[in-house]
Amino acid sequence: MGMIRHILWLDCMAAASAGVVVLLLAPWLSGWYALPGELLSFIGAVNIAYACFSFSLAIRLRRAEALIKLLAVANGFWALACLGIAATFAPVMTLPGLCHVLGEAAFVGGLGMLEWKWRRQLLVAGEQGVSTQPVADQ
Repeated sequence: MGMIRHILWLDCMAAASAGVVVLLLAPWLSGWYALPGELLSFIGAVNIAYACFSFSLAIRLRRAEALIKLLAVANGFWALACLGIAATFAPVMTLPGLCHVLGEAAFVGGLGMLEWKWRRQLLVAGEQGVSTQPVADQ
């Protein structure tokens, strides 16, 4: 029950943290991951933009279902983008780079699935919006 209540905060904080770290360390990560610095800067910028959107939802007491759905779908698309990056650069990138990109794909894909599953429970912040019953029409 507590996880549902905090999932949007987890989402925005993880995206913000990842974005800041990747943007700040892009030149160094580029060499360590064997990925173009511009690609890493893009990944960091997408994470920051995504963090802003998820934060805008996390701070609301009431949320539009369409925005929760958009958040979940955006996570799914970013997970697919990360898989595409991994597939494209797999021949040249290092194991740490591959682990980072695939780990991000798994993390955001999982968050997207949870947000979709709990989309109705996320419409209202706090305990009053939390139900232990899953959404019936998944």
